Amino acid sequence: MGIGTADIFGSDQVGIHLAAVGNVVLHPTELPIHVLETIESCLELEMAAVSIGGSNLIGALVAGNSRGMAVADIATESDIDALTAFGDVVVMEGGVNTAGNLLLVNERGVIASPSIPSAGLEIMAEVMGAQVVATTIAGSDVVGSLGLTNDQGVLLHPDVTPEEVLLIGDVLGVPPMVGTVAFGSPLVGAGSCASNNGVIAGTETTGPELNRMEDALGLI
Repeated sequence: MGIGTADIFGSDQVGIHLAAVGNVVLHPTELPIHVLETIESCLELEMAAVSIGGSNLIGALVAGNSRGMAVADIATESDIDALTAFGDVVVMEGGVNTAGNLLLVNERGVIASPSIPSAGLEIMAEVMGAQVVATTIAGSDVVGSLGLTNDQGVLLHPDVTPEEVLLIGDVLGVPPMVGTVAFGSPLVGAGSCASNNGVIAGTETTGPELNRMEDALGLI
């Protein structure tokens, strides 16, 4: 199992650039070789270079599991065609579409932002083959930015409420823990990316923060 750090395009917010979806990590095109090697060694997943509507913010725009994924409506037809190689795809519309920021997904369940219409939640449940429940994390609706999950655990914003913790743990089927990334940032989803095999975070992330991620995600 791997754990490490890297910056992507000069940013330590690696979670907004990378999306671990099932057995593949979707990443921006034109990343330096040393960064690609770090991502691959940490997450131990198939690597796939994609672009979503010309954007490199793959992690902010895509979220899913091995059965399917949601993508922002800026995705072109060719972008969607490329994504269908890794599962069914639902396009989020109506201005509430930054899937990676608004969804926290593993194989068992999906935590969704309350800003997503109920009809969209039903479609995502069908596409991802998992229960979808809307809730906040620490009172905020950008749940994908405030949580980091795999099939073994979930790391949440330190200010998550007890009620949120119980619901999230039940839906995702894993024990929640709290922590930070990048020297104290509570945006653990935006600042890191995890698989069942490892985690990668921005270079500002401290040793104790990495150890916390390792514990929370069952990587020891």
